[in-house]
Amino acid sequence: MGGRGRPKAELMLSDEERARLARGARARSTQAYALRCRIVLACADGASNAEVAARFGVSAPTVGKWRSRFAARGLPGLADAPRAGRPPTIGPGRVEQVVAATLGAQPERAARWSRASMAAHSGLSASTVGRIWRRFELRPHVQDGLRQAADPRFAGRVGGVGVTLTLISPCRHPPGL
Repeated sequence: MGGRGRPKAELMLSDEERARLARGARARSTQAYALRCRIVLACADGASNAEVAARFGVSAPTVGKWRSRFAARGLPGLADAPRAGRPPTIGPGRVEQVVAATLGAQPERAARWSRASMAAHSGLSASTVGRIWRRFELRPHVQDGLRQAADPRFAGRVGGVGVTLTLISPCRHPPGL
């Protein structure tokens, strides 16, 4: 008479597979892979899914999953599967165009690029332009550590005025007293 529940995949390991699983079980860099290797080793030693699950603090379906994957695909079956993610909506060519325009061109009727002017120029949103600038550490409104004036005629208006700034110490007593 057969056992209860679904039949489980029988695991017969070669010496090489056992050695590679033992190395993987000791891996410190990828704890998830190490756990999977330990699960497969315990299953190959004859333990049931419930026993392995209790030993490693995982569920019995998790043990069954890794047992089946190893039986079907071997060691590559224990690797992480690629994760689905949102594909990039803006290609590298568009990003390169924004960076090149920011560094090499000057906007019409303005002394500097703003996010809005670059967005209008590139056809992207202002927030996308901001993300691109942040990624490449571009700050077109700052030059040599100083913020540029938005008005291109500002330098002409201020250029002839001799202004001397005096720094006022925030402390109450002059230094040295």
